[in-house]
Amino acid sequence: MVQPELAPTWRITEWLNTPEPIDLEAQRGRVVVACAFQMLCPGCVSRAIPQMKAVHELFAPQGVLVVGLHTVFEHHEAMMPVTLHAFLLENRIHFPVGVDTPADDGGHIPKTMQAYHMQGTPTFLMIDRSGRLRQQLFGHVPDLQLGAEISQLVMESVPNEAGSVAKPEEVPPPGARK
Repeated sequence: MVQPELAPTWRITEWLNTPEPIDLEAQRGRVVVACAFQMLCPGCVSRAIPQMKAVHELFAPQGVLVVGLHTVFEHHEAMMPVTLHAFLLENRIHFPVGVDTPADDGGHIPKTMQAYHMQGTPTFLMIDRSGRLRQQLFGHVPDLQLGAEISQLVMESVPNEAGSVAKPEEVPPPGARK
């Protein structure tokens, strides 16, 4: 069986709804669920963002990190960080959201979107406790499928510091002292 590769580093210019930038590598030991979205994407606004809010409400208490990635590849002038901040407030989005870094070459596809070879938005990324990209799903994902995929990652055992395998209930919650 081929092991999934480590998730590429996020290239973020600004973080909202978090006191400090989120370093993906520092999240090892946690399941990470991210959704690349745009404010003007109808599927993102009507389906993906409400799903991510529900995922945050249901899975954050189990230590799952839920993150939005604002990946602007069209209508750049309309989707500035100040507009995103208002959008997050209006839509009561409380999970962290990173603004994807624009392309260096003046192109339309931002850097994180390029690194993951995303086809568009919404795109869901599911990263396991070892930092491996386990799922990348483009478009609408049915609620039951999304919940099942996340639950599977939450229930998987993870290596502990001694090198043996810890059961999910033995993994300390984020922020807990060792």
